Amino acid sequence: MSRELSEMYRSLAADADARDLGVPDVLRHQADRRARLRVAGSTLAVALVVGSVVIGAQVVAPSSATVPSPAGTTTSPVPPSASPSPSVSGGSPSPPVSPTTPGRSSGTTATSPGVTGSPQPRTPTSIPDRAFFALAPANQTGIAPEFRDLAALPGLCGARIPSEAVVHRRTRLLVYKLPQNPGEGYVPDGTYTHSITVYRTGRADNVLEELRQAVRDCPEQKRPGGDTPFRSTQRLLADSGYGDESVLFEMRSPGESVNGDPTAAEDVRLVRAIRVGDVVTILWEQGWENTSSQRAQVDADSRRAVAAIRAWLG
Repeated sequence: MSRELSEMYRSLAADADARDLGVPDVLRHQADRRARLRVAGSTLAVALVVGSVVIGAQVVAPSSATVPSPAGTTTSPVPPSASPSPSVSGGSPSPPVSPTTPGRSSGTTATSPGVTGSPQPRTPTSIPDRAFFALAPANQTGIAPEFRDLAALPGLCGARIPSEAVVHRRTRLLVYKLPQNPGEGYVPDGTYTHSITVYRTGRADNVLEELRQAVRDCPEQKRPGGDTPFRSTQRLLADSGYGDESVLFEMRSPGESVNGDPTAAEDVRLVRAIRVGDVVTILWEQGWENTSSQRAQVDADSRRAVAAIRAWLG
């Protein structure tokens, strides 16, 4: 062995004797600690992977999936449409809201208790003056309408239209002239017995049907007419476009005599009953000194009567 190699071995031995290599127990403790750290790290990584899989499954799974119930109980899946919506404030879920129930044929809607809906229309118990129409300026004579207790309809072979369903009625006498004739100070062209009647809910349409039947059952009748009775004939006329429904009929009779001589002209009276909800208005045109009803004038005043009633009822 050379001298340089011998010096190298001695230097290495001296350096090893100067270092503390630790006792065996300390070395084993350090090795165990490193092993535990490796196991903990592996467990944490596995937990993170499992958690990600579970969260992903909940996002992908459909909302209608049922939750398993505890043993011994039976549950049924809740359909999506009936599922209560969670409260925004974090409280208990809001209960499902019941849909509204269709109302009656009148067009109103009935709602569940506690839910505010459209108010049901009330049957009026009085009839103000504004419910009656005003004549067009060209038809005014300067004679103010006069409210009287008059018969609302002519006699029809003694038929009695039931009145027990009447809530309130007002009748007036209305004098008018035709547009082409002079105004104040001259003879009028006709008169109306104009009535408005409020009936109990659902009864007004029955009244119009009974009126139709009364006209059908009375095609001819004897009527009083001054000193000599006369005969009149009645018939229904086609009618539509007034209010909710309407009935129009005519009454024809021989013209009144002039100086004892009969005239060839017939006396024609028109009567129209119009229903607007539970309200019925009747225009009974009765002429003036041998004049007959003009259909165009009665039609125009009927439209004005409906407009006034609709404005009153709102």
